[in-house]
Amino acid sequence: MRSKVVLARLARNPQARYGLVALLLLLLLAYVGPFVGAHTWTDKDFLAFLEAPSAEHWWGTTQIGQDVYAVTLRGMQKSIVIGFLVALFSTGLAALVGAAAGYFGGWVDRALMWGADLLLVLPSFLIIAILSPNLKGGSWLWFVVLLAAFSWMITSRVVRSMTLSLREREYILAARYMGIPGWRIILRHIVPNLSSLLIIDATLNVSAAIIGEASLSFFGFGVQPPDVSLGTLIAAGSGQVTGYPWLFLFPAGLLVLLVLSVNLVGDGLRDALDPGSNQ
Repeated sequence: MRSKVVLARLARNPQARYGLVALLLLLLLAYVGPFVGAHTWTDKDFLAFLEAPSAEHWWGTTQIGQDVYAVTLRGMQKSIVIGFLVALFSTGLAALVGAAAGYFGGWVDRALMWGADLLLVLPSFLIIAILSPNLKGGSWLWFVVLLAAFSWMITSRVVRSMTLSLREREYILAARYMGIPGWRIILRHIVPNLSSLLIIDATLNVSAAIIGEASLSFFGFGVQPPDVSLGTLIAAGSGQVTGYPWLFLFPAGLLVLLVLSVNLVGDGLRDALDPGSNQ
């Protein structure tokens, strides 16, 4: 019943509708678009260096003859995957840490929140910038781990405060008196009751992770060659934006549209899941 109410509110929200349609179109472009183009992202046309958009190369070519359309869609695929994985890992970690701290209390609460406070005061951008060069040649999943490791702390504090009130509810007390282990209570009762908060947080974390990845890749600390992301493509095209604007405008434009559409969907979910919403 509640899901129907949430879906109805979401459908009535114009921003959410526009954001969802735009996000679906961008996902379609990223994952179906490469099959429509005439070139793959690894192809090189040695007769077309820095060629402007044309019938052969829809979005132009790079300085080494790569098709900008194919390379940009490859970069968007990587940025989307990184954004969703970081959001999944960081929100999941925030849920487990915050719920455990709030439910168990005592030294568990103090230790977990001390760790969260420590990570909050550390300069995450600087630490990732220092560590990422040491991971060159390794899997890009390590970059996902680094981004997720510095994205969960604030949400975990919100989850902890909500868990402090949830653990005094009758059904939680009944489960405790029945001898059900604490971790099972957390996973079966507490975390599901925080699903609204976690869904909103995960959605908004996608856009934050995409921006974080693009920022770090722009400065050379993220995705490493020969692979590409929107951040690496924006960095490569930023120095030639006046002479060869297609190198910069297409990846930058897709980044803006991607982040905007995810944020619109996140705002719509927040309004739809908010019991006090007027929609």
